[in-house]
Amino acid sequence: MRLTARQLNRATLARQMLLRREAVDVAGAVRRVVALQAQEAASPYLALWNRLADFDPADLDAAFAGHAVVKATLMRITLHAVHAGDYPAFRGAMLEILRGSRLYDRRFTATGLSAADADALVPQVLDFVAERRTAAEVQALLTARLGGAKPRVWWALRTFAPLVHAPTGGPWSFGPRPSYLAAPVPAPAEDPAECLRRLVRRYLAGFGPATAADITQFTLHRRSAARDALRSLAGELEVLEGPDGTELFDLPGAPHPGEDTPAPPRLMGMWDSILLAYADRGRVTPPEYRPLIMRRNGDVLPTVLVDGHVAGVWRPVAAGIEITAFRPLAAAAWDELGAEARALTSFLAARDPAVYRRYAHWWAGLPGAEIRVLAS
Repeated sequence: MRLTARQLNRATLARQMLLRREAVDVAGAVRRVVALQAQEAASPYLALWNRLADFDPADLDAAFAGHAVVKATLMRITLHAVHAGDYPAFRGAMLEILRGSRLYDRRFTATGLSAADADALVPQVLDFVAERRTAAEVQALLTARLGGAKPRVWWALRTFAPLVHAPTGGPWSFGPRPSYLAAPVPAPAEDPAECLRRLVRRYLAGFGPATAADITQFTLHRRSAARDALRSLAGELEVLEGPDGTELFDLPGAPHPGEDTPAPPRLMGMWDSILLAYADRGRVTPPEYRPLIMRRNGDVLPTVLVDGHVAGVWRPVAAGIEITAFRPLAAAAWDELGAEARALTSFLAARDPAVYRRYAHWWAGLPGAEIRVLAS
């Protein structure tokens, strides 16, 4: 079966609950979409607002507080919000990469400690964070243990040790000064190869059909590791063909909506996973717009989706939501975006009306075919 580019786009939107807002509980939704980018505390909330019918942010607050959803450093060595049941396998799949990114970095090796020294500190840190501790408190513990300040030790440990961020309050559960807890681990860790297979299956459920290169992009695993995982799952997967003949993998029976399936406009939060989950970013982001929304320092701006593809960016302003469209949009699209903007303004009002304000400097250099402020 050969899929068109639009069919791949619609498959992503269907699995990411972006063809319509769905009536799913928060924990179930997080599991459905696999992982929510969470470097910016507001982003998981905006992600679920775009995907769930009648989303109440208090439900995500409660999921974080009750550890049904956990926030931790995982795929691509970045913060994600994931279902607690997925956390052990996801961490097991990522552990080698997380450790290597820190313990073999010269910023850590300059401390004079070895990887074995760092590993020996993990149980002490986990005992200490059995209750919520701030970063400063953990740093003080390590300073006492090591006989002097070595801040890069904590920089390494907080990346690969089984730690989750502890809610600290504020509009989006997590404030600018993070606190940590030992991760709730509901099941014994499996071997890394099985963990990666589980992650690949979960990735295909939420983002498939996909290539080995896409899995590499999502996880930062080597292409050979992605291929080995796919090969070991051969009897469980369906093999399809992409628009250019590329081999795609998917779960049997997964949804493949027709290319004529309507896709409503959406106002996506920063770093939404659909923008980052593929080696071929063109599935959702037209190539000419990629340098506009993905800045050289890694920031990924809040985007406007029209017909399932990036068409511009948005930001809150005093009068409502300002939309910078990179191409002319039809009147019907502006009408639908107006309804989204009014709903988003109302959603933000009780939490943080000026969300993402510290990224406003990026707008100065953005081109725009049309800029409108859609008032509430």
